[in-house]
Amino acid sequence: MAAIQITNVEKRFRTVQALGGVSLAIEQGEFFGLLGPNGAGKTTLISIIAGLSRPDAGQVAIHGHDVVRDFRQARKLLGVVPQELVFDPFFTVRETLRMQSGYFGLKNNDAWIDEVMHNLDLTNKADANMRSLSGGMKRRVLVAQALVHKPPVIVLDEPTAGVDVELRQTLWKFVARLNREGHTVVLTTHYLEEAQALCNRIAMLKAGKVVALDTTAALIRRISGSQLVVTLAGVLPDRLKPLVSHPDELIAGNNKFTLRVTDYAEVEPILTALREAGAVVQDMQLQQADLEDVFIQIMEGEK
Repeated sequence: MAAIQITNVEKRFRTVQALGGVSLAIEQGEFFGLLGPNGAGKTTLISIIAGLSRPDAGQVAIHGHDVVRDFRQARKLLGVVPQELVFDPFFTVRETLRMQSGYFGLKNNDAWIDEVMHNLDLTNKADANMRSLSGGMKRRVLVAQALVHKPPVIVLDEPTAGVDVELRQTLWKFVARLNREGHTVVLTTHYLEEAQALCNRIAMLKAGKVVALDTTAALIRRISGSQLVVTLAGVLPDRLKPLVSHPDELIAGNNKFTLRVTDYAEVEPILTALREAGAVVQDMQLQQADLEDVFIQIMEGEK
């Protein structure tokens, strides 16, 4: 049984088709990335998963529990960290987490609350009023609220947007631990290096539709390949010009070229062609493609 099963989900806001038939199965224990440009439908999809919005068509189930028909059980299985900083200014951090526990019917939850606060470096702020916290500290509390009932599925919607490096490292260390312990994690982020480092599998959305879905390694390998960056004393041979990734590098007087290669075996023929043309290699770097390259290629390729 999938941790999250999304089947043909559609959502329209007046004339805007936010989601156009999205289908995904996120397996138990996965660290799954949901990526896309602004307006792609990521937050709309998360709102539907969380039960905050109803789909016009299609279904979403958390561990087999439909988020509309069996919303109580589905909600217990889910912890969501929203983009927005939403907090009650009249309570301390500990009071906020105790109340959140109460929403899920949990009594005597202080041991886990203490552990969550410790792992998110909130212990010294336990008795501080929420309105006195910095933006980064408030975001830590949002993460703690999502985890306070030990949900098997955790959804993080831009959790590190606008926060410092320390929080990112603290958060990812704790979330990675929870994932190793069996929790399913779904992440949306504009920091693609985070997604590449953390996510086992990734779906990319554009205009409310899934335009790519694969393992992170397979996406990088299949879509983008590697790049050989060479600085030359001499002219780039004509037979290598079709390999140039950036056409503006072919202007007269340029001596640095980025050449597409799909395998290490292609490097030697390129060097042979340069030697035969009398071009001297002054500098050379073989760069592995990353998720940002993949993202740009897919988004530019999907119309």
